[in-house]
Amino acid sequence: MERFLLTADAALRTLFAKHHSSSPHPVQAEHGSPQTPADKALSAALMRVNHVGEVCAQALYTAQAASTRNPALKAHFEQAAREETDHLAWTRERLDELGDRVSLLNPLWYAGAFTLGLVAGRISDAVSLGFVVETEKQVAAHLQSHLDRLPASDEASRAIVAQMKVDEERHAQEAQAAGAADLPAPAKALMRMAAKVMTRTAHYI
Repeated sequence: MERFLLTADAALRTLFAKHHSSSPHPVQAEHGSPQTPADKALSAALMRVNHVGEVCAQALYTAQAASTRNPALKAHFEQAAREETDHLAWTRERLDELGDRVSLLNPLWYAGAFTLGLVAGRISDAVSLGFVVETEKQVAAHLQSHLDRLPASDEASRAIVAQMKVDEERHAQEAQAAGAADLPAPAKALMRMAAKVMTRTAHYI
């Protein structure tokens, strides 16, 4: 019962609470913002997608922490979730600054990611870590594509995305060092397909 309550609390906090970052904010006062309505709309859509990714990261790590019986690995997942909270705070704050909203489907994204994390965790700790490695690699590539697409004038959003990419790559390296298994090619392909559906939908909804 305690584990269920903690898991439910984590979900509610992710979806509805206001988050605060514990790390230095990557945006500085001199960073510029988009200058035209079209650029502003593009930046907001991309940041909404990034916010969805952080909602999913919280769900994934919460599920994996709940499913492992290894205390050290549980602490690893919980620490990763705390670090991802910085990204959740940064992306939500940036959306507010751009005058836009988070995805209306966030509860659905959370539920899907939580289920995947739980399944991976129940298979084995090595598979669970392998799922983290592949997820973070795909996220880092996705963030690079956003750096390529964000308006050059939107220095603030670009600073956030650049720092997030550094952090996600580090999380992948840490999971690899912790004993991650290499996922089979079909699993990686399915993950890419699911991510494509999510990102395309969250761009608008």
